[in-house]
Amino acid sequence: MTAVSLFDQVHVGNLTLKNRIAMAPMTRGRAGDTRIPNQLMAQYYHQRSSAGLLITEATVVSAQGNGWIGSPGIYTDEMTDGWRKVTQLVNPTGSHLFLQMWHCGRVSHSDFHNGALPVSASAVKLQGDHIHTPLGKKDYETPRPLTVEEIQATVGDYRAAALRAKEAGFSGVEVHSANGYLLNQFLDSKTNKRTDQYGGSLENKCRLLLEVLAAIFDVWPANRVGVRLSPNGVFNDMGSDDFRETYLYLIKKLNILGLAYVHIMDGLAFGFHELGEPMRLEEFREHYQGIIIGNCGYSQADAAQRLAAGNLDIAAFGRPYISNPDLVERFQNGWPLAPYDDMSLWYTPGPEGYTDYRPYSK
Repeated sequence: MTAVSLFDQVHVGNLTLKNRIAMAPMTRGRAGDTRIPNQLMAQYYHQRSSAGLLITEATVVSAQGNGWIGSPGIYTDEMTDGWRKVTQLVNPTGSHLFLQMWHCGRVSHSDFHNGALPVSASAVKLQGDHIHTPLGKKDYETPRPLTVEEIQATVGDYRAAALRAKEAGFSGVEVHSANGYLLNQFLDSKTNKRTDQYGGSLENKCRLLLEVLAAIFDVWPANRVGVRLSPNGVFNDMGSDDFRETYLYLIKKLNILGLAYVHIMDGLAFGFHELGEPMRLEEFREHYQGIIIGNCGYSQADAAQRLAAGNLDIAAFGRPYISNPDLVERFQNGWPLAPYDDMSLWYTPGPEGYTDYRPYSK
């Protein structure tokens, strides 16, 4: 049997990806106060379109979901038109572009919401240093639990955003249920203290994510929908004692849906809780027969090893893509990577530290 390479094609649903390298979603804050995607963002994604799959930065599905300065949305006609500028530039390259759908939940502040508190599964405050708001650095606030009626409205927001993503010309969508944001806040017992149908049992904690997916399936076939999970993460003050039980239950549920992929933060590198042995991709592969995208600080060698072992089908790279728009070509030719450890320009307005990185030249 011929060994599979990162540079080989792979089928994701009825899509063919030109290689097994994905650009991971990374918030870059270039959409400005309007949250409307712009031509600069289109150029950024186009520069990186040698990847088989591009996953957009997290994109809020409603005004209530906002919690990051300058992040894009997809809940108005103007935002939809802005994203169309991006897809029209990327689609002819043969790279497939998926929109990552986002709601910040408690990782927000009343400054983003005209004085209204952020929302979550339960009234559990994020224990962190501060949040950057439109009015400066502020302490996190105790969120307000969503009512059942509001939860159903939020499910509707995801469906509406999925429809806009289709209108904007994306190849598919990824549901962000990781890194401590709203859907993750319902999954994890640390942040979900509810006693209604959305809390308590594993079935109830997974209910919102599965309802969101069902609503999106009204718009997109399941094989154009991905889900991102971070079973081991502590980012945004997450980490629950029952993480393994929760995520094994969930992956079995996702296995029967015929998704495009699950995108899993691998228990490989930094930033994981100490509540037990981290969950690795092989643990998910045992229960999930579809496409697995692995992600978490991989080197090219890390990714190739996991691909060869059959534990992932696609490797996602984040930070290396910031300063290496031609990452696929650098990997393929053994060219050195440009450094990406200067964070001072990661979230600033304008092209500097965003679209001004050049391809490799000898």
